[in-house]
Amino acid sequence: MTEELETLRSQIDDLDRQIVKLLNERARLGLEAGKAKIRGGRPIADPEREREVLVRVAMANDGPLPQDAVLALYRKLIETIKRLEELEKSGSSPAGSTPAGSRPA
Repeated sequence: MTEELETLRSQIDDLDRQIVKLLNERARLGLEAGKAKIRGGRPIADPEREREVLVRVAMANDGPLPQDAVLALYRKLIETIKRLEELEKSGSSPAGSTPAGSRPA
């Protein structure tokens, strides 16, 4: 493997760690929003807000990822966070979850 390729892969690995951290931070904020919705007697699903998020994400995307790919990722993210909110609402803990900031042994 060339030094250039090693450097690029190292940068990709660093970004992957940052992306996972940001995704989990996004999920935690989504769960907090879900709690606020529950306290306010609002449903977990909010199609208008979801559309707003998708529009904002689409406007922020300047490539090279295609728009449909970015939106598909965000739809999956929103779907997953809603599922976590529903689990939390029902008093269940998501499978494979660990407390914030901890890692399984």
